[in-house]
Amino acid sequence: MNIGILGGTFNPVHFGHLRIAEEARQSADLSRIIFIPSGNPPLKTGDIAAARHRLAMTRLAVQGNPFFEVLDIECRRRHKSYTVDTMHKLREIYPLDRLFFMLGIDAFLDIPNWYRPDILVRHTDFLILSRPGCRFADLSASPYLSINKNILRSLDARTLPSHTVPFEGNNAVTLLNVTPVAIAATDIRTLAAQGKSIKYLLPAVVESYIIFENLYGSGKRRHRAVTRGCR
Repeated sequence: MNIGILGGTFNPVHFGHLRIAEEARQSADLSRIIFIPSGNPPLKTGDIAAARHRLAMTRLAVQGNPFFEVLDIECRRRHKSYTVDTMHKLREIYPLDRLFFMLGIDAFLDIPNWYRPDILVRHTDFLILSRPGCRFADLSASPYLSINKNILRSLDARTLPSHTVPFEGNNAVTLLNVTPVAIAATDIRTLAAQGKSIKYLLPAVVESYIIFENLYGSGKRRHRAVTRGCR
């Protein structure tokens, strides 16, 4: 089977994550998508909810979709979560399947700053997804890819939906256009902290979880309002 691997902080998971996963599953002929919330991401700082909360929210978000599942292999680690180690572990778990690591254009360009990037690209198939504010043409700056600029322009113009090129070893990289969904987890956290609505940016069950657990400073003000109304 072909399996898509979608990692991230999911801080919180939202409709943007879910939509690109669904489109990638169909367009790249993937049997399923595995979401892997990071435990202790090495390159992330700031207002990151505890791993147990991000794992719980991701599980809530994918429930009801038989093609989506969530693994906690990074959340169970006490040390830093590195993609190269995660992919190695996944190949042990799924030895007969082909795994495609899914990420946006900006994240792929950042791979040289990751832990052991040369080993990662040598042993991984990638699925690079379009993102609002990013261009496929920017990939010409990647030290790992060599793609005709006309192809990159066609992808940016959306006259070409996808393109696959050989990669290191026997691997491949597929560039895929998906529907631009300009939802940012940072904006959701900001709205929650300000006591503003985050409805319709993420699944209702995730919104309820954020409020109930008072993540991102969301629940205190609303909880008091509800309490006063019940008296």
